[in-house]
Amino acid sequence: MTAGVDTYARGKALSEAVNPGMEDALAARYDALVPGLSKMVVDVAYGTFYARNGVDEKTRLLATIAALTALGGQTKPQLKVNIASARAVGASREEICEIIYQMTLYGGFPAMINAMNAAIEVFEAEDAD
Repeated sequence: MTAGVDTYARGKALSEAVNPGMEDALAARYDALVPGLSKMVVDVAYGTFYARNGVDEKTRLLATIAALTALGGQTKPQLKVNIASARAVGASREEICEIIYQMTLYGGFPAMINAMNAAIEVFEAEDAD
């Protein structure tokens, strides 16, 4: 974290750009159980990590999709959010699917198939809009 940088404000701007309403959705679901969880996700994940210099947003999101794919099927909700965010910053369907396919080597075929199914759901939702 850089001294003097408001990571929450930076994270809020980025999260709203790539995933509008995410903090509100997290707050509605989790803040009654863990007060401040939604703000912490925006501050830490988006303001401290995703907003760093050195790697563009698209590359960072493709790397996140790769990691979530390799972790396996339990990451489907997070995969869908990050796939939609990657689309919002210019990642093509082909790029996303190739990244997911590459993870067959690291997470196995079931992990790749589960991630591909998550991607298909995101793409179908895009097509329905």
